[in-house]
Amino acid sequence: MDEELEVRRVQPYEARRRYVCPGCNQSIEPGTGHTVVVPKGAPDLRRHWHHACWEHRHRRRPGRG
Repeated sequence: MDEELEVRRVQPYEARRRYVCPGCNQSIEPGTGHTVVVPKGAPDLRRHWHHACWEHRHRRRPGRG
């Protein structure tokens, strides 16, 4: 990824909503720690990822996330 990103880990006690991870298209349930990624200057494009999906995002096959 060439753009500047703000990456933050969300602790389980902070996770109060359900999200869909763009890396695997699976749910991130409330109470699950995860990673929030926000492109600088574009907060509307914020995405919530499973920690492992974010760490392995460069290994994904084309067309998958």
